[in-house]
Amino acid sequence: MEGSAAVCARIRLTCPICPSRHFPFHQSPFLVQPSRSLSLKVYPFSFLLISYCPLLSSLIHFSLNLQLVPNHFPLSPLSLLEASSPLKPSATVSESYSETIDLTDIEWDNLGFGIQPTDYMYVMKCAQGGTFSKGELKRFGNIELNPSAGILNYGQGLFEGLKAYRKQDGNILLFRPEENGLRMQIGAERMCMPSPTVEQFVEAVKDTVLANKRWVPPPGKGSLYIRPLLMGSGPVLGLAPSPEYTFLIYVSPVGNYFKEGLAPINLIVEHELHRATPGGTGGVKTIGNYAAVLKAQSEAKAKGYSDVLYLDCVHKRYLEEVSSCNIFVVKGNIISTPAIKGTILPGITRKSIIDVARSQGFQVEERFVSVDELLDADEVFCTGTAVVVSPVGSITYLGKRVSYGDGIGVVSQQLYTVLTRLQMGLTADEMNWTLELR
Repeated sequence: MEGSAAVCARIRLTCPICPSRHFPFHQSPFLVQPSRSLSLKVYPFSFLLISYCPLLSSLIHFSLNLQLVPNHFPLSPLSLLEASSPLKPSATVSESYSETIDLTDIEWDNLGFGIQPTDYMYVMKCAQGGTFSKGELKRFGNIELNPSAGILNYGQGLFEGLKAYRKQDGNILLFRPEENGLRMQIGAERMCMPSPTVEQFVEAVKDTVLANKRWVPPPGKGSLYIRPLLMGSGPVLGLAPSPEYTFLIYVSPVGNYFKEGLAPINLIVEHELHRATPGGTGGVKTIGNYAAVLKAQSEAKAKGYSDVLYLDCVHKRYLEEVSSCNIFVVKGNIISTPAIKGTILPGITRKSIIDVARSQGFQVEERFVSVDELLDADEVFCTGTAVVVSPVGSITYLGKRVSYGDGIGVVSQQLYTVLTRLQMGLTADEMNWTLELR
């Protein structure tokens, strides 16, 4: 026990997160990489001791044996922006770095939508029936879970997705983070989980972005994708809510979600497999919703399609959504989208596009939209945090392919431009949707 406590004490040392009071800028703990010797020698030994400690073995601990980030990124030109806009998160950081990670080898113009290890992740825990307390920033890396954790055995987990954009002046904009916090609360109630308050959620997002702000791409080169997770991390064998929950946020710089970029995608309508059922969890962002679409999506991509559009499971004729996007159908000046009725995720980009479209003079209808209307549409597009607005070039249904023009539709382009310019701070935010980090 004494040895275990000693090792744990060494690992859990904290320091204030604001480097301006304790470090010259070039020595900021956010600009350096974890020591390889510490990762290899101290962390595995600490796990060995913890695993034989009866008091600790019943708890779920995040692993500090983290994956090392390849040391091949030279200093970024963004360091000039960093110096003029210091980090000001409110959380504490569990360890400091001892090696600099450089960024100039990153091809900002060619970012795809994939994971890029960054500096820090945010972690906050809560017992069943309790409330979340102040979290901390840990070095990004692997986590350790009990094999009987609720998330692993019964899928008790939610996730969110939002983005941060860098403005021309170097400041950073978040887009409607309070909406994500509210949606997580609603989903947590459905999944019998405690949830951070909206205020805690927003502050955690801010802290995580500021701790990783050098990873926010330059203006117009992409965004920093933010992935909050809420999971049952405590051990449970019988089917029941987990005794402990973990709220975690990590980030990654990203470009376009679809390899086509802002170019028409090709969808196939799935009429046998279904994404969600009435009374199920299709209307909340639980992890199981996404595993259910992998079979149809994989088969579609093998045939050359970009993604799958799902129909309702009762009538098999009304549109639901794409694997990870909401769908919109344009006919004249009317834009129609499936109504939120429990089987469709209430997308925040969806909600924003509806408001933007109405402000641009379009009539927007939320209702049942049949597959026949889809095939007769003037234009079709998808919306989502990852894709923002993605024009649809063709739909294939029961072997019949319908195309929509030769390029990006006029409505898709208009709505995409209005929304992204607002998200990136290029136009005035009359909607009061953005939160600026300085």
